[in-house]
Amino acid sequence: MLFVVMGVTGSGKSTVGRALADRLGVPFRDADDFHTDANIAKMRSGTPLTDDDRLPWLRSIGEWLAAHRDSGAVATSSALRRRYRDILRERAPDAFFVHLDGDPRTARVRVAGRPDHFMPPSLVDSQYAALEPLEADERGVVLDMTWHVDDQVDEAVRTSSPGR
Repeated sequence: MLFVVMGVTGSGKSTVGRALADRLGVPFRDADDFHTDANIAKMRSGTPLTDDDRLPWLRSIGEWLAAHRDSGAVATSSALRRRYRDILRERAPDAFFVHLDGDPRTARVRVAGRPDHFMPPSLVDSQYAALEPLEADERGVVLDMTWHVDDQVDEAVRTSSPGR
């Protein structure tokens, strides 16, 4: 099974993604690992990425997922817009999305607590403005980002199970 843990910066994607991969015994990759140096510099300066900036990044994540189709894997990606998730699904059509959602204030506080990260708290609001929730025809689940990680992983596994 392929999972994409999605949401705005500070929603807990990396923490939940690692825990989910550990639970399932599959590889994990953080979306940050796929960014170019130029994208990181742009975000560090407080400038949101454009769709042109995101396209190669999304394709790389999708390709990594596709390479793990047989073994299963977990990747993170903000995947804020439907068209971004469509790009991921072009390469990994069976991906199951775990959307960590919650209050912008919580995300800003979490991001502010990561002083060594390239994403500044000032970009949280731009991510919420861009966010398009999962639609009914998209395989996935929306979880509260403030739940305990074990509860988030339990629910992701439960809702992704065939026959549910």
